[in-house]
Amino acid sequence: MLPIAVDAMGGDRAPSEIVAGARLAADLGIPVLLVGPEGLEGIGDIPLIVASEVIAMDDDPANGVRRKKDSTLVRSAEAVRDGKASAMISAGNTGATMASALLRMGRIKGVNRPAIATIVPVPGSIPTVLLDSGANAEVQPEWLVQFALMGSVFSTKRFGVENPRVGLLSIGEEPGKGDTLRKEAFPLLQAAPGINFIGNVEGRDIMTDAVDVVVTDGFTGNVVLKTLEGALRTVVAALFAAFASDPSYKPHADALMPALLPLYATLDPETYGGAILLGVEGVCIVSHGSTSAKAMLNAIKVAQEMVEVGMVDEIRAAIAANT
Repeated sequence: MLPIAVDAMGGDRAPSEIVAGARLAADLGIPVLLVGPEGLEGIGDIPLIVASEVIAMDDDPANGVRRKKDSTLVRSAEAVRDGKASAMISAGNTGATMASALLRMGRIKGVNRPAIATIVPVPGSIPTVLLDSGANAEVQPEWLVQFALMGSVFSTKRFGVENPRVGLLSIGEEPGKGDTLRKEAFPLLQAAPGINFIGNVEGRDIMTDAVDVVVTDGFTGNVVLKTLEGALRTVVAALFAAFASDPSYKPHADALMPALLPLYATLDPETYGGAILLGVEGVCIVSHGSTSAKAMLNAIKVAQEMVEVGMVDEIRAAIAANT
């Protein structure tokens, strides 16, 4: 397999944590290459594509990609385009990551807009795939059909779900509920071949085993995602605060910890390595801005798996069959 291109300068903890994650992957035998400045420290024998510029987190994505042609993000995407890498990963500017992948790697033929698919943990069950979670603030009804197709392929390839159940995120389960977008998308999803559409779902269904893929516009999806992240952090913090509130609770907390730690790992975003941009001609992982070495290692593992199972080819075939 061609190496996975890792943007060494993307994220709040770059380059140290990103390089450390890449080294962990290399130690496991996963081929990786780093994209960063000349003389990047700590890379050992990992190959380096030299890039002299960095698109900052507060840079305008489109302008950053156009102006900083020698940025780590642009060079990472070009490595995939030019056949030097099999996938790209960045924990940097999300918009610029998407723009780099779209402008350099290109869109899959027939795809109207790429979408970010985020893994939402479901304790005791297979995670739910939520898309779009931030690439397209406003969408058209037919785009949601493509999101459903791409999300279904990803759910199958990533989690082995056969015939994933697809739900349309709305404010009620009944077909007539929701705004104009939801009402127009509903019959399109019903009629689309290759989609196991189960109807409308609500926000409370996302973290249950009632649905495998949830489709929505990027604005709503991003709000849902950030709300879930904040709620999970609050609950975990409150739980540990309750354990520490009285010394007499410590023995009980210690007894519960072996059961709680696996649950914590399930809910920890670092376990999943990041989101994936679906609809571009290559595997592109969009990692969280606070990505650690552990999260980067997991992102690299996901990228490797998606390359090996031919996810992009499967999406290409699904879109062609529905066009």
